[in-house]
Amino acid sequence: MDIRTTMATRSFWGAAGLTLVCAVAGSELAQLPYLNLVGALVIALLLGMALQLAPRAVNANRAGIGFISNKFLRLGIILLGFKLNLIQLAQAGVKTITLAAVVVTGMVLLTYNLSRKLGVDRELAILTATGTSICGAAAVMGVSPQIKVSADKAERQRENEVLAVAIVAILGTVFTLIEIGLKPLLHLTAVQFGVMTGGSLHEIAHAVAAGSAGGPVSLDTAIITKLSRVLLLAPAALIIGWWYQKQTASTTTTTGPAKLPIPWFMAGFLLTSIIGTWLPLGDATLAGLVKLAYIFLGMAMAALGMSVNFRVIFQRGGNAFLAATLSSVVLLTGVTLASKFFF
Repeated sequence: MDIRTTMATRSFWGAAGLTLVCAVAGSELAQLPYLNLVGALVIALLLGMALQLAPRAVNANRAGIGFISNKFLRLGIILLGFKLNLIQLAQAGVKTITLAAVVVTGMVLLTYNLSRKLGVDRELAILTATGTSICGAAAVMGVSPQIKVSADKAERQRENEVLAVAIVAILGTVFTLIEIGLKPLLHLTAVQFGVMTGGSLHEIAHAVAAGSAGGPVSLDTAIITKLSRVLLLAPAALIIGWWYQKQTASTTTTTGPAKLPIPWFMAGFLLTSIIGTWLPLGDATLAGLVKLAYIFLGMAMAALGMSVNFRVIFQRGGNAFLAATLSSVVLLTGVTLASKFFF
């Protein structure tokens, strides 16, 4: 084994150790009151950012950090498929699936176009739109590999990922508190309140936190409604990848037909959802696999946090946050009306 391979191996294991600590700590801290509004992935991201206070450790493991933020992300997304029970989603009915499709499609288009009108660059606008529309941080990280950027823009793309994750985390937490506060004023049934929270909030953790405020029926409905949106992550990633490639091809010179960017790890995501639905793995095994998914995703988020440029984030985040806020208000209003009149 030559010295270069040895250094790469040490960098990987060093980065793996650092990010694993962040992921496990994030998972445990997310069980605490109030922190459950933030979620394990965002906490892991914040812990990764905090590790920048030890620059020697971060710089020594830079190669391993890049590997984990890329490969472990895909592995986590694949394992996250075990969280989806396709039979339960089918039993939720046509109305729930239709609502999820309308929410995801409408919010992606609305948030993206608002962001672009406010001067947000295309890549950040896409990531912000998908995070607010589908399932928060996991959606941002799932769609980001579909946005193929050149090597000189890789650092900027990591900044975009962190910005989008931060936006959906902050807005999701704020809107969770707003929806809990609105509950006694809206006079919704338990099912209607669950539909509202699952259909309008950004992270799964947000839907669980708000849905539980309405009791067990609201919580179950919120989870099913939210997971109906999560199911659309794979087709959304494929469509966005195709669209982005088409847009960039129109502004650059190409020498031949471009290949359609197929997110193979999303195929794994759908496969694990099928396996988890129809194979008798048992509740304990499925719960363990989902927990492992969040550990891998947490490691990827921590790795991302370790490479954040804070100055650039504060400079570029304002308009994207404004666009996501406006679209989130529209989303809450629309889903509340839909839950009131159709559920």
